[in-house]
Amino acid sequence: MPIFNFKDEEALGKVASVDTATVMVEVENVHQLKRLQVNHLAVLQSSRIGQHLIGLITQVTRKRAIGDLVIDGINDQPSELNLCRISLIGTMLDRDGERENVFRRTLESVPEIDANCFSLEGDNLTGFMRTLSNVAAGGNALTLGKYTLDEHAVAYLNGNKFFQRHAFIGGSTGSGKSWTTAKIIEQMSGLASANAIVFDLHGEYLPLVGAGIQHFKVAGPADVEAGRTLDKGVLYLPYWLLSYEALVSMFVDRSDQNAPNQAMIMAREINQAKRKYLEDNDQTDVLKHFTVDSPVPFDLDFLMGRLNEINIEMVPGAKAGSEKQGDFFGKLARMISRLENKISDRRLGFMFNGGGDVLDFTWLEKFASAVLGSTGENGKAGIKIIDFSEVPSDVLPLIVSLVARVTFSVQQWTPSEMRHPIALLCDEAHLYMPQRNMADSADDISLDIFERIAKEGRKYGVSLVVISQRPSEVNKTMLSQCSNFVSMRLTNAEDQSVIKRLLPDSLGGFSDILPTLDTGEALVVGDASLLPSRIRIDEPANKPNSGTVNFWDEWQKNAKDNRLSTAVENWRQQNIQ
Repeated sequence: MPIFNFKDEEALGKVASVDTATVMVEVENVHQLKRLQVNHLAVLQSSRIGQHLIGLITQVTRKRAIGDLVIDGINDQPSELNLCRISLIGTMLDRDGERENVFRRTLESVPEIDANCFSLEGDNLTGFMRTLSNVAAGGNALTLGKYTLDEHAVAYLNGNKFFQRHAFIGGSTGSGKSWTTAKIIEQMSGLASANAIVFDLHGEYLPLVGAGIQHFKVAGPADVEAGRTLDKGVLYLPYWLLSYEALVSMFVDRSDQNAPNQAMIMAREINQAKRKYLEDNDQTDVLKHFTVDSPVPFDLDFLMGRLNEINIEMVPGAKAGSEKQGDFFGKLARMISRLENKISDRRLGFMFNGGGDVLDFTWLEKFASAVLGSTGENGKAGIKIIDFSEVPSDVLPLIVSLVARVTFSVQQWTPSEMRHPIALLCDEAHLYMPQRNMADSADDISLDIFERIAKEGRKYGVSLVVISQRPSEVNKTMLSQCSNFVSMRLTNAEDQSVIKRLLPDSLGGFSDILPTLDTGEALVVGDASLLPSRIRIDEPANKPNSGTVNFWDEWQKNAKDNRLSTAVENWRQQNIQ
C-alpha cells in the first residue's frame, strides 16, 4: 500500500511555477511556513497517477505587498506572498512492476500548476526513510548511521554501488573521517570473503581488531635488523617489484646531462640481470616472454657489477694494441653513486635488505596470497591494514603506488571468471594523489597508477575509496571518477567549492551546510545513496587512534617522566620502544 497518506487540507500550498527541476510553491498557511526548514524534504503531487515527486527545500521567503485599492475610504490591508523554492530530486512510485513503494533518482514527470505540496514530516517522513532503507538494504547492507531528519531511520547505503563507482570520504581534521572509515572497515570485515587493503600512513587504524582484520607494517630499520618477515606481519617491497619507470625515477637524476644514456643502460642491464636470474633458476617458460617490467627478481650485486664495468670500460683504439675510453666511460658515475646511497640508506631497508627470501621465485606468490587474498585465500583475514608510517616521505608516493600497481596487475592478469573484487582505502590521499602541478617525477608515476585504477579499475574488480582532509589538493581525475561522496565538515572555501562542483546542479545549495556539520555528521551524496542525506555516523566498535588530544586538560596534569629522553632515543634508533 502507498506510504503517503496526505489530505488536501494538510497541504503547504500550491505550485505557482515550474522550471525544469525547480518548483516555486505559494504557501498559504503561515503557521506551516514557520515550521519549514531549508534542506528538509517535501512531496508534490505528480501529473501522473500513482507517483509523487520528492524535493529538497532550498529557500523559504516571506514577502509583504501593500494593495493600492481603496474600499469605503480605507486602504486595503497588507497582503503576504509566502514562497517556498523546492529542487526536485526524484520520484516515488506507488508500484513498479511487482514492487511497491519504489524511489527513483529520476524525474518521470513534473507537477502541474496548482498541484498540492506537502511537508514530509512525522509518520510520512518515517515511512519514507524506512522505505528507502529497505530498498537499499537487502541482506548484509552497508550502514553508516541514522538520518538527521529521522533519528529512528537507519541510513543504509548500497554496498555494491559504493565500491563499484569509487567513493570519496573527506572532511577537515577532527571532523570524523577516521571514525567513518573505521565504521565501513568494521562492516566489511564481517563479510565472509571481504577483500580490501587500507593504506594507513600514520598507524591510526592499529586499534581496529577483529576476526576479519589483520595488520601489516612496511619494514622499518629495527624490523630489518631483527629479521622479521611476512609471517610476523612485516612487509618487504623489494626493488625488483618496481616498474622500469619507477626504478629510473629513483636511480637516475633527470638533471644530469647523461640521464638519457643512464636510463637506456639501466633498461638494458636490468633486462640482462633478469635474464640471468631466470636462466640460473631454470625458468625456461618465463624466459621466453618476460620484459623489463615483468615481476622477476634480479641480483642487485650483479647489476652494480655490470654498471661499474660499463663505467670504466676501455675498448680497442685505432692503433693496434692501443685502448680508448668506451662510449659510456665515466658517464654512469653519478647514477652508480646515487644507487649506492639508496642501497646503504637504512630507511630503505624494506627495499634492499629483505634477505634471500625476497629473491626466491615463489616469494611473489606468497606476498600476493597474504596481502591480496581474501580470508579463505590467506587463511587469516580479508581486510589488510598496512602501516606506512616508517616509509620516508620522499619515496612514500612511489611505495604506496607500488602496492596499488601490484594489486591492479594481479587483478588484470586474473581470468575474468576467476576474479575476486578488492578495494583500496587510500587514507591521506592528498600525500600521494596530488594535483599534477604539485607533483614531481616520482609523484607522476604514482598518479599514473592511481589514475589508471580510477578509470579502469571497475572492469577488473578494483575499487578506490579516496580519504582526505583536503579535497582541493587531491588529483582532479581521481575525484571526477568518484560517484559517491561522504563529506564531513569542511571549513576551507577551496575544499567546499570542490565538493560543490561535483554535486548535481539541483543540489548545489545542499553543500552550503558543509561548514556547519557537527563532528561525526556527514553529507552523503551519490549512487550508493538513494537521495542526498545528512547522516549522523554511528560509533565504531573500535575507534581509530586519530590523535585528538585534550590540550587544556593535559596541561593541567604533570608530564610523563623521561618522555623527552625516550623520544630522542627512539628518534636515533628509528624505532618506538
